Amino acid sequence: MTIDLRGVTAVLLPGTGSDDDFAYRAFATALHEAGAVVVTPRPEPQRLIDGYREQFDSAWHACAPQQIVVGGVSIGAAVAVEWAVAHPGCALAVLAALPAWSGDPDTAPAALAARYSAEQLRRDGLGTTTAQMRAGSPAWLADELTRSWAGQWPALPDAMDEAGRYVAPTSAALETLTAPLGVVSATDDAVHPLEVGVEWVSAAPRAALRTVTLDDIGADPGILGRLSLAAVQDAQSRS
Repeated sequence: MTIDLRGVTAVLLPGTGSDDDFAYRAFATALHEAGAVVVTPRPEPQRLIDGYREQFDSAWHACAPQQIVVGGVSIGAAVAVEWAVAHPGCALAVLAALPAWSGDPDTAPAALAARYSAEQLRRDGLGTTTAQMRAGSPAWLADELTRSWAGQWPALPDAMDEAGRYVAPTSAALETLTAPLGVVSATDDAVHPLEVGVEWVSAAPRAALRTVTLDDIGADPGILGRLSLAAVQDAQSRS
């Protein structure tokens, strides 16, 4: 049995430092083809996590009693899982692209990178930090972050700090997730390790995993939406 998304509102959140433009390109095509109504809120860097939670709350209150789809990229995916766990029966499905860590953020590469970037941005400014980021990133990712970082400046360091200290759902929390979970992880992304996606899928009662490479995402961000939706349908069919 597949999930019918016709007329269902889907709220998708970007990762740390990223923006609604990327989230839309990552998810909208696949979800529109499935008949969903796509919402990709603009991040509020001054209150990143609470802003994300409120977007899910607002969508649910607007649509109730109809369920909504929640999801996102990296920390956006983690907050989506957190919300779905805290609101059993409200989420029809969870689409999680590039999950970065579970539980405590202290040693997670993505969290360490976020905290370091916040420190560097405050010390060296946007221009110098962006140039250093570009030197160490794939060209497509450097272009994406150059745009989104500029759009969130000067509050960007606050968002980086908050994200780098976020305690993500644990495996124990994922075990209580009632909605089907579709995860997409990259096989070559040290910041969003494949092992985290495997952990999430192993813990959640109904979950499936699809994999990509960073070059795949650079060539077509929409692959994240297609594969996360395929994964969640896989998860649903196994229930």
